[in-house]
Amino acid sequence: MKPQNFEEKVVFYYIISTYLLFFLGAQFVFAPALAWLLTFYLIKKLWQQTSDTPPEERIRIPIGVWVWIVCISVIGLALVVGHLDWGFSTVKTIKSFINSFLRTWALLALFPLIGCLNIRPQIIYRAISILSLQTLILVPITYGLSLTGLEMPLYTSTLMAKIGGNSQRYYAVSPYVIKSGETRLFLFAPWAPALAFACNVHFFLSSRDPDIKWRFIGMIGCAAAIVGSVSRMGIICLVGIPILVTFLGNITEPAIQITAGIGSFIGGLFGPQLLMIARNLKDSFSSQRSASSRVRSALARLSHRKWEEDAPIWGHAIKVGKGPDVVAGMPIGSHHTWYGALYTHGIVGFIGILIPIVYTFIELLIKAQRSKVATTALTILLICILFSFGENLEGLAYLYWPGLVVVGMGLK
Repeated sequence: MKPQNFEEKVVFYYIISTYLLFFLGAQFVFAPALAWLLTFYLIKKLWQQTSDTPPEERIRIPIGVWVWIVCISVIGLALVVGHLDWGFSTVKTIKSFINSFLRTWALLALFPLIGCLNIRPQIIYRAISILSLQTLILVPITYGLSLTGLEMPLYTSTLMAKIGGNSQRYYAVSPYVIKSGETRLFLFAPWAPALAFACNVHFFLSSRDPDIKWRFIGMIGCAAAIVGSVSRMGIICLVGIPILVTFLGNITEPAIQITAGIGSFIGGLFGPQLLMIARNLKDSFSSQRSASSRVRSALARLSHRKWEEDAPIWGHAIKVGKGPDVVAGMPIGSHHTWYGALYTHGIVGFIGILIPIVYTFIELLIKAQRSKVATTALTILLICILFSFGENLEGLAYLYWPGLVVVGMGLK
């Protein structure tokens, strides 16, 4: 399982070098650079493509990827118009467009586009399994460091911060954090839930590795990182996504349809009791980390109110650097993709992310009935949807981008 062309080599060696880039504080700079490099390479190949190009080397961009390109471009337009509405300077607008669009939102369209290159999904699966082996080695080392009480971050790459902009947390090397006596792993991510998000994507990619040895190494390494992150959403995804994908990926099977029918009947009979159980589970989920749940809830309310009152169409253009004390200083518009899109880019931005996600879900659901790659892509999309209610998808795309490439493959 070795890369055979330029695009496979770039993707493969980038993935297995993730920890090297992390310790250099360079991920947030290098991942967008990778996206734009391979995008220009794709454009070059399209330009050179002729009727004599062998079928196996031809590039075809499906409608689903075009939907992402167009809709994410609309978000870029919303960012520029928002800056004009709020009277920001031209220099500020250009800086925001680079840091808050070209390095974030644009990746949601570029990486699915890169999935249209001649990259075998098995190459990504194997690279993720190798990365997970590194994770499996670093997890006990990280816990050992935490026992020494070593303060985090170890250091912050000021050079990369100057190049990349945005929050300093993207360039801080913090393998873990200790809060209230509890160690939470960060490893190659800027915070614990981000690690859980990326490793859930990695878990289901490595589960497709054709070699059973590498498959189990990859899955165990990812599971260890998810558990070590102590992320509630991470654990829910790890347990619940396989069940959901099994149902959705076989929805045309009679056994699944009969099971769904019986479940609907039982749900109708015991609806109030099931709602009560769901409410109790939600309360239990929130109480496990009540301070975090309270901050996230306050951020959602503030984002919605300020969007509705101040900038319903084009949004506020930027996130405030530091929020009020009620949200523990977290920027308004953070920790939630949907409220974040509303606050920052208004209803235009909200629709710009809603349309491609809905379209992709429907198309992958249809294709997953007959394609394993589409089933894997659907799995990645479902993880993104679940985490979108607690994280900003655009801000973490530089971490889980291999999943976005597979989404592009599924659409192709």
